[in-house]
Amino acid sequence: MKTTLALTVTALSISLVGFAQEPDWEKMYKESQKTEVYQPVPPKVVPGNIFGEAPSDAIILFDGTDLDKWTYDNPKNPESWKLGDGILTVDKKAGGLTTKGSYMDYQLHLEYRIPKGITGEGQSRGNSGIFLAYLGLDESGLFEEGYEIQILDNYNNETYVNGQVGSMYKQSIPLANAAKAPGEWQTYDIVWKVPRFKEDGSIASPASVTALHNGVLVQNNYQLKGITPWIGPPSYRKHGASPIRLQSHGDPNEPISFRNIWLREL
Repeated sequence: MKTTLALTVTALSISLVGFAQEPDWEKMYKESQKTEVYQPVPPKVVPGNIFGEAPSDAIILFDGTDLDKWTYDNPKNPESWKLGDGILTVDKKAGGLTTKGSYMDYQLHLEYRIPKGITGEGQSRGNSGIFLAYLGLDESGLFEEGYEIQILDNYNNETYVNGQVGSMYKQSIPLANAAKAPGEWQTYDIVWKVPRFKEDGSIASPASVTALHNGVLVQNNYQLKGITPWIGPPSYRKHGASPIRLQSHGDPNEPISFRNIWLREL
């Protein structure tokens, strides 16, 4: 008799527990709808068919055909970067190349190649850079000012770590060295946010950068302390939308090449 009673009580307990745990799905669905958002609807963007191909809303800065989106510091300079077979190669006598357009926040894709026969060592080996916001030359007229992410051959080449490829020059060491061998095409995919300033010129929010080098994260929402000068500490000065610049580094070694450059304004 005791056994039968025990089994009955156990069965009733299981039944009650099961009943107590049965969720009220209709009520839960209604509660969940309170946190559903339907506006604004994200715009449709058609992605490229292969990695690196520009999406439908991109601004094409260089597609291998012309330099219409770019300008030199001295447009009357008879020297120019070499264009052929869809590839743009630095001519160091021509100086840097700067976009005609100015931009705030954006996503940038760029491909570059260091020549297979590159010589030199340290900073004199495949040196170039991308100024994500170019602010012009400094007071001496000799050095570029802005926020530079470094291009350099660091496949088998050592240098100071805050000046190797993937660094925000002299400021942020890359999270990894993802350099490929000279002669291979390499990629940068960068998300850039320009700094914001108060009326008095003080900083309201710093610049930030997220960057993938050859598909590897090298800068993870790094907040910059200012521009990236060759000499001296970083600092900010008030500015707004700025052009992008490809550096023509002054070392005597073989020039690098670029292709497939586009951005999406954010």
